[in-house]
Amino acid sequence: MSFLVKEIQPNSFFTKAVYLDNAFLITAPEMPFTEELAKTLEKWSFNSVLCDGEAHTQYTTNDSDLVQSQSSSSGLSQQLDADKLEKAEDFYVNFLMFVENIFIRATVSDELDSKAVMERIKDLVEYIREDRRFLMRVLREREPAPEKNYLAAHSVRSTILSIVIGSFLKIPNHRMIELGVAALLHEVGMLKLPSSIYLSQRPLNANEQKAIVSHPILGYTMLKSFDFPLPVCLAALEHHERENASGYPRRLTSDKIGLYSKIIAVACSYEALSSRRPHKEAKDGYTGMLELLKNEGKRYDDTVIKALVVSLSIYPIGLHVLLSNEKKGQVVDVNPDNPRFPIVQIFGEYTPDGKIKTAQTSPDELYIIRPLHRSEIEL
Repeated sequence: MSFLVKEIQPNSFFTKAVYLDNAFLITAPEMPFTEELAKTLEKWSFNSVLCDGEAHTQYTTNDSDLVQSQSSSSGLSQQLDADKLEKAEDFYVNFLMFVENIFIRATVSDELDSKAVMERIKDLVEYIREDRRFLMRVLREREPAPEKNYLAAHSVRSTILSIVIGSFLKIPNHRMIELGVAALLHEVGMLKLPSSIYLSQRPLNANEQKAIVSHPILGYTMLKSFDFPLPVCLAALEHHERENASGYPRRLTSDKIGLYSKIIAVACSYEALSSRRPHKEAKDGYTGMLELLKNEGKRYDDTVIKALVVSLSIYPIGLHVLLSNEKKGQVVDVNPDNPRFPIVQIFGEYTPDGKIKTAQTSPDELYIIRPLHRSEIEL
């Protein structure tokens, strides 16, 4: 269908793409047909444009038909978004229950089903490949309660982060599964200790501190007894080692620490910073990311930290934020070109075709002012 340029209302939105001819694209459905664009076309003697859709001006409170259509479309878009979030939440809850069960069996019956763990990790790797964004939002919104045994939740969350990092580092699929198994079981040695120690809300005495420091060795011995691959066993042994040899139990230097251990160290530390514990409140994801980026004392591998930052952004996926236009929003995806300026979903705003409005933040236009506290979030 042909539209005369002079008859198109300034800042109209077309429901489909607008072309100058059969190949030259002028605007996409979410872009306004501005007065400046119309003047440019007329200047170059282009008097008409082609589009298979319809043109609408931005609606007002009197545009009842358009408002109704907008509401219907936005409702559909919200429902699709909600369906994916619900699916991600179900996946997370089921995976967490599986881990809680294998930890209970390992504690009570000294059983650990390596085949079942590997199959679940395969599912997790595939799910992250397909729906990472929604799973990361669930991770942020389903923060574990500090009064409960956090070992299973910490292990699950650290595993998800480790696989996200591994994906950025382009680790082959078979090794990605091995990394996931290692991450899931990296704290398994804690199961050999009384829960009163690692759940304690008071300072530990000298003997209790020694017990905590022993958990990597206990985990290594336990996994080896169940015939897990050596790299998985070593990851349990080394996940508290640090690049500058300040870690434990063997004070290894960077060149002697395995890649899985380096990845788990970063994932585990970020998860600990951004989650509540029996003895501390959580930092928001942004503050936790900045603290990790400082890498004080060069404790972590710089390449692995970069992989985490680029994969989640400095304002991590799921974080609720205040924007420079005074709107509230949520980070929903990363900007691979600049982790400081992620993609945000703006609460209460929709595109002309009814989709939930997302925007690429930037230093000059829309940008993030600060993270929002939970009490400030109005969903």
